[in-house]
Amino acid sequence: MTLLFTILVTFFAGMGAGLGTGFAGMSAAAVISPMLITFLDVDPYMAVGIALSSDVLASAVSAYVYGKNKNLDIRNGVIMMVSVLIFTVIGSYISSLVPSTTMGNFSVFMTFLLGIKFIVKPVMTTKESMAQVSTKKRAIQSVVCGVIIGFICGFIGAGGGMMMLLILTSVLGYELKTAVGTSVFIMTFTALTGAVSHFAIGGAPDWTIFLLCVVFTFLWARIASVFANKATPKTLNRATGVILVVLGIVVLAFSLL
Repeated sequence: MTLLFTILVTFFAGMGAGLGTGFAGMSAAAVISPMLITFLDVDPYMAVGIALSSDVLASAVSAYVYGKNKNLDIRNGVIMMVSVLIFTVIGSYISSLVPSTTMGNFSVFMTFLLGIKFIVKPVMTTKESMAQVSTKKRAIQSVVCGVIIGFICGFIGAGGGMMMLLILTSVLGYELKTAVGTSVFIMTFTALTGAVSHFAIGGAPDWTIFLLCVVFTFLWARIASVFANKATPKTLNRATGVILVVLGIVVLAFSLL
């Protein structure tokens, strides 16, 4: 396998993952894992670990940009994050005991459906309407939802990104930018926990592929998050929907190769 081919694969994988993270808080695993498995013959379990590692810096820089633009709810995000972190470890361990082919299909399906949702029925919730939801009710919902998201993150390496965005917008009533900002904030920590768990169980990754994926995903996530925070809600919904649908189709195509 030539170095140039490895760079090309990781570049496009990082671009897709970074755009998905910056625009929609999507996990890098949904794009990176199938590409590494298909084109670079990386072990599926290890590919998820590399993808989760790429999520860490990409989500962190995205959270910084969203937070800088006051589109991040740290207080309620922390509540959800605690339960997410615990069940990420549990999910990661269980995923090591099941066949690798079962990993990732769910995240691809979620990516495509959520993209359609944003195009057909955009999230137009305002920050004013967000403030009307009681703190106690949102806290309870955050804990329950965090358990579900954490298990998904560890089990299929999806970072819980799609589930988190769906729950934050549909269940907890967040407007889109704040939902994405809060999602990538939580994903920074869930992805780190999932990556450490994967490498602790499966061993060290291929460091060349690891570093290339991390750098490319970081760069594209930075670009996407800056653009997303400047866009109007309507434009952001459409852009997010289109990106998710395209990524869902492309990743599905890779998984069938």
